[in-house]
Amino acid sequence: MRIAVISDIHGNDIALEAVLADIAAQGIAEIVNLGDHLSGPLNAARTANILTKRNMLAIRGNHDRYLLTLDPARMGPSDRAAHDELEPSHLAWLADMPETLVYRDALFLCHGTPRSDETYWLETLTADGVVHMAGRDIIESFAANIDYPVILCGHTHIPRAIRLADGRLVVNPGSVGCPGYDDDKPVPHRVETGSPDARYAIVERTAGDWNVTFRCVRYDHMAMSRLAARRNRPEWAKALATGFLD
Repeated sequence: MRIAVISDIHGNDIALEAVLADIAAQGIAEIVNLGDHLSGPLNAARTANILTKRNMLAIRGNHDRYLLTLDPARMGPSDRAAHDELEPSHLAWLADMPETLVYRDALFLCHGTPRSDETYWLETLTADGVVHMAGRDIIESFAANIDYPVILCGHTHIPRAIRLADGRLVVNPGSVGCPGYDDDKPVPHRVETGSPDARYAIVERTAGDWNVTFRCVRYDHMAMSRLAARRNRPEWAKALATGFLD
């Protein structure tokens, strides 16, 4: 059994198309999507159109929730840019998604952690905003009572796999469409993957055990960087061009 795991597309339709093509080239028919589909200064409506035409299991991320619940006047610039493009049918599609899901009685899907779509699971921050891998005790605590062999999370955009003490596998596939960002909560910090490539993961069950492979997919990232620059989002332009924010 091989299942592709995607997350954090953030309206990057070209990256999404490249990832879907790579998944097809790997001969994989099953895809699960961990949310944050549309938010960003890119092509939210076209991304939604691509996704709604596919029979893909998906959950809602924190930015999907913001698009559904916040007054547009109170949205951040990325959410507002996406909201201004979207049709009512796109929002209805997001509204139908659950916050967590179990797939094939083996994979538990969440965006951040099982209890919060805004909490980092596999990473944590120092008081001065340095992002690093979370401690084992923190990672294990979030997985308490999740009785499935594979646990999938997104949100941080950082590809990572952690094998828990009991053998369960926690996987963040990385971001399809946003290789770097900054945030001011809970303290100001930045996430940089150092590569403009689109990211996803493949989880596979062989000989009774689950393993993961991470994929980096090249695409025309400079086209998206130029689009972000035209829309006056220089930080997005830099991240899309290089995977760094400087």
